[in-house]
Amino acid sequence: MNWKIGILSICDRGPRGQLEDTSAQVIREMVEEELQGEVVEYRIVPYEKPEIMAALIEMTDYFQADLILTTGGIGLSPRDVVPEATQDVSDRLAPGFAEAIRQSLLPTHPQIIRTRGISSLRGKALIINLPAEPTLVHKSLVAILPALPDTLLELNNPATGQHTLDTLSP
Repeated sequence: MNWKIGILSICDRGPRGQLEDTSAQVIREMVEEELQGEVVEYRIVPYEKPEIMAALIEMTDYFQADLILTTGGIGLSPRDVVPEATQDVSDRLAPGFAEAIRQSLLPTHPQIIRTRGISSLRGKALIINLPAEPTLVHKSLVAILPALPDTLLELNNPATGQHTLDTLSP
């Protein structure tokens, strides 16, 4: 399937054209190659909760994104409000993706424990908060990409009654 992907970068300097968004480039390359996804919307917004929320809502409701990957704004700084903005627009949490990212990065990047990124659902869309650093974005996606196709299929075909967890062997 050709999944619709939204990429949302949170950066104060990016919207003014002062910064090349290499994390978004990493996301774009990996989802196009590994997930056969099509980026239907890409946006850079500042660390402002209302703007982050508006972008997430538009990506899910207007662009009908199946998956939204955010980058940046998940640390401990008071300006890092992406987890709160994500949770405020979400219907339900889907914590396994954020947990898998932290678990996979912890052995080599102990500072990852300070991140607060979440993963959640808005309608049929999966939203996952990623770190800002391109290397960590790449490693995060390596950790979760294998689970994404079945997850997106399940979210987009709920009437089938077949859930991917039902098919797992003990």
